[in-house]
Amino acid sequence: MMSMMRMRGYRMLVLSAAALLVSMPLLTGAAMAGNKHVEEAVEHAKGAGSHGKEGHADACTQHAEEALKHAQAAGVKNPHLDEGVKHLKEAVQHGKAGHADACKDHAEGAVTHLAEVK
Repeated sequence: MMSMMRMRGYRMLVLSAAALLVSMPLLTGAAMAGNKHVEEAVEHAKGAGSHGKEGHADACTQHAEEALKHAQAAGVKNPHLDEGVKHLKEAVQHGKAGHADACKDHAEGAVTHLAEVK
């Protein structure tokens, strides 16, 4: 009787371990999907900064808008993400007003914060 109970306990342990091993890639994949948006946001924010340096307010705005979409889609709770979003909103606003230099400054501020999002 006792060996039967031990066998059930062993089976439960093995099944639990197997379930954990199967679910781990799914969990890490979900975490990585959020980071992909952050990576895209950083790349577009860098592009916005680059165009802003060249005085291209319209291109700075386009990249800042795309970066903002990705940052908002990241789905991560992080104060650096929040600050990055604020900077991107400012970059868009200044870019639309034709202020390439201010668009650049805010895009670079967004890069600084977004790069800290883990």
